[in-house]
Order: sequence, then C-alpha cells, then structure tokens
Amino acid sequence: MSDHNVYLYAIGDSALADSRALADVKGVDDVPVRTIVEGTLAAVVASVDRQRFSENAIHEHMEDLEWLGKLARVHHEVVARLAQDHPVAPVRMATVFLGDAGVRELLENRQAELVATLDRVRSRSEWSVKGYATPATDASDEEPGSSSDAPGTAYLLRRRSQRDRTARRRQDLLEAAEDAHEQLATVAVESRRYPLQDARLSGRPEPMILNAAYLVDDAEAVQFEERVHAMSRVDLRLELTGPWAPYSFAAKVDS
Repeated sequence: MSDHNVYLYAIGDSALADSRALADVKGVDDVPVRTIVEGTLAAVVASVDRQRFSENAIHEHMEDLEWLGKLARVHHEVVARLAQDHPVAPVRMATVFLGDAGVRELLENRQAELVATLDRVRSRSEWSVKGYATPATDASDEEPGSSSDAPGTAYLLRRRSQRDRTARRRQDLLEAAEDAHEQLATVAVESRRYPLQDARLSGRPEPMILNAAYLVDDAEAVQFEERVHAMSRVDLRLELTGPWAPYSFAAKVDS
C-alpha cells in the first residue's frame, strides 16, 4: 500500500490535464498538483503524507487555528490559480482519499452531477456581500421628556423612546438589507444566504445584518458591483469582495 493519501482541490474539465494552468502549481507541503482523469472530468489532486492527513489526524488538527489557516491559504491559492483559466468546482478544504482509485470512483459515479455543476459555474464567479449597520448619529436620542414630568418619569419616557427608535431603526435596516439581497439576486444567477456573524468572526464592531454569496456571470460583474455600491447607505454599509472561485455553488464532495 502507498504511504500517501490523495488531497483533492477541485474538479474541472478533462482539458485541465493538458493545461499550462497546472505548471508550477504546488499544494500542501509544496507538492506539485496533478490530475486524475475519468471521462470528461479531471480532478486536481496532490499526494500527501498518509499519517499526517489521515481522518483522525485531520480531525485533531481542526482545533489548531495555525494549521487550519495555513491549509486554507494553500488550498485557496491552488483553486484560484486554476479558476483563472478554467471552470472549476472547488472542493471543501481537507477532502482526502486513500488513493487515486477513490477519486476515480467519485468522478465515475457522480459524473453527470459534476458535469452539470461545471456547466453552471462556467464563465461565472462568486461574489460575497456583507451588510453592516453603522452607528446611529441621531441627536434625537437625547430628546427630553415633557417639562411637566417628574424627573423619574421623564427618564423612563426617554428610555422607552430610545428603545422604540432603536427597534424601528433595526427593523428599517433589516428591511433594507433584505431589499438589497433581493435586488442583487436578480442580477446573479444564484445566491446563498449564510448565518450572520458576530464581531468575533466578522472582525467588525458593527452588527452584521446581511451575509450572502452570489454567482454572477463574468459579463455582469460590473453591473453587479455598481448595484452594490448604489444600495450602500450611510447607516447600511455593504461590503463587496470577489471575484472568487464558486465555492458556495459547487457540488458537495466527501471522501
């Protein structure tokens, strides 16, 4: 038995096997990537150490942020290089097979589904849009109570008024974010909504109120960017990143 496992990065057309896009591309541990061809599909893979990339070892490393960060960076760099010249269906990070035979079996058994995925993402890219509620600057938050109110009553009235304004503002922002998503989805081919992230994940102090990915025709990319910028407001900042390889819109592949 070989002392190596096979790390899968992405799946593309069989033309990848003869592509210069693979030249000098190195993956995990600086191992050059290669292709496994089955029918009209090609899997972009690299050999990895069997012990270091066993199922148990990968599971243990999931708590190691430094290891995860390095692996994610290499994985995405490989996929990005491929996506520059070819339609590819990216595979989830750390998808590892025991050998080439397992990858061939995947390509053979799911060929129709994977071909359909490649057709869906061809000449299209993924864009990410995150929406953040910016701090209110409304001076009316200090609106006093009636001069005839007792101090305690005036304080309670101000607090209730502030809570009401905060609730109305949040509802307005949520509706604006929903409207933004619906409008962007009309430009995109497909869209995906993701859970909102707290400040620890987003790295931003402002509350996140939109987290979505969009699959956009490359020919419509400029229009999509313009639509995002047009809908950004003083109190709702829309943050656009991309284009990326279409991770959110590729078929799920498990080893």
